[in-house]
Amino acid sequence: GSVAKLSIAVLVLLICTLSFLFSTTLTGNKGFTGPAEVRINVEQLWESADSGGWRPSSAPRSHWPPPPKESNGYLRVRCNGGLNQQRSAICNAVLAARIMNATLVLPELDANSFWHDDSGFHGIYDVEHFIHSLRYDVRIVESIPEIRKNGKTKKIKAVQMRPGRDAGVDWYTTEALATMKQHGAIYLTPFSHRLAEEIDNPEYQRLRCRVNYHALRFKPHIMKLSESIVEKLRTEGHFMAIHLRFEMDMLAFAGCVDIFTPKERAILQKYRKENFAEKELDPEVRRLMGKCPLTPEEVGLILRAMGFDNSTRIFLAAGELFGGERFMKPFRALFPRLENHSSVDSSEELSTKSQGLLGSAVDYMVCLLADIFMPTYDGPSNFANNLLGHRLYYGFRTTIRPDRKALAPVFIARAKGKKAGFEEAVRRAMLNTNFGGPHERVRPESFYTNSWPECFCQTEAKNPAHKCPPDNVLQVLHNQLESQMTSDLEPQRGNRTSSMER
Repeated sequence: GSVAKLSIAVLVLLICTLSFLFSTTLTGNKGFTGPAEVRINVEQLWESADSGGWRPSSAPRSHWPPPPKESNGYLRVRCNGGLNQQRSAICNAVLAARIMNATLVLPELDANSFWHDDSGFHGIYDVEHFIHSLRYDVRIVESIPEIRKNGKTKKIKAVQMRPGRDAGVDWYTTEALATMKQHGAIYLTPFSHRLAEEIDNPEYQRLRCRVNYHALRFKPHIMKLSESIVEKLRTEGHFMAIHLRFEMDMLAFAGCVDIFTPKERAILQKYRKENFAEKELDPEVRRLMGKCPLTPEEVGLILRAMGFDNSTRIFLAAGELFGGERFMKPFRALFPRLENHSSVDSSEELSTKSQGLLGSAVDYMVCLLADIFMPTYDGPSNFANNLLGHRLYYGFRTTIRPDRKALAPVFIARAKGKKAGFEEAVRRAMLNTNFGGPHERVRPESFYTNSWPECFCQTEAKNPAHKCPPDNVLQVLHNQLESQMTSDLEPQRGNRTSSMER
């Protein structure tokens, strides 16, 4: 019996040894000792992700009465920040108006302190479409109308208020509403992140999606310009869009200064001191935590490890890269077919406003329509986060979201000369990410990054809450509105179908 057990043990040991040697041969003797080498199907990534039977739908699924004839007053807001921070604020403003039964005054867009762009709502968005699309949800006016009192004509003066960050629905239904009823109008400023994202009311969340993905449409000439760029990029097939967030403000915010020259470090540290709260940040610790934006070279190395070759056409959405050509050269060596909106379209309008709201709007649309979108930093980046959510809603368009925390030790090891098994390790880290399909929203992921499942439905759903609404929902809402609203707010008879994809 002992001899038999010993023989079996030797046999098992021999099989394991041969298996290890065979595995090492298959992986090219790269020093990787895990399971068989993994591959990523690049061709599959050019297509949309698996929807799992879900489709976008932000239509109401329960009783949703139209705005009453009489509102409780007027709501003014000033949306601060860049284009996409303002976009989220506009969605919140519409929802706040609905919560308070207020008439929303067309939101004001703050002239961005970095871009010095005062285009305003009229200069970027299609105002008529915005008001018409939301006619079932809120009353919207372009300005507070004048009133006649004691024989005099004057405007209602809005009382300025400052909501707390992520204020709850109860603040709007108590403090804000009481002030509105007393004075007739309130002015909320600044209005960025001033309404809680997680609200336990699916209909309120769906309203946010109706605003974000249907009502907020860029002006026709911006849409035409964006579509023209996409057509030119597609002349030779697929293209990928990358949001390269390697700019001074984000690097200073992240505290990732160790890869720069002493002069560059001083610039970043000065910017941080002037613009952000004082805090001691260890660059190496930040990198290990996944808090540092990827460098252009790291982006190229990830794509190459995944299987993309140097013929891949890439559209870059980025501001002025900090460190300049020194950081771009390795990326361009790996992927020479790099474009941006100025290189694809050299029109005067885009060249003179490439760093303003117009350039950001065009970049947004091109990234939305790209076959693949990759953000290099989706932490506090409103541009990347909004696009991730929009592409999810747009039909589960493929996204590549590098797990910077998982990749950090891989890149650190490579920088120290340990290149054996590098590409294999990158692929393993990337296979654990989501490529754009439906997935549970887990903090700190934002509702604007992932509105599943509230703004999606299934035609064959086991859960009644997930079942798609009937096709006639628009007509039902239209009839409700027509029977309750005054004649001057009735929608045009010839345009009964909203542009909303419900």
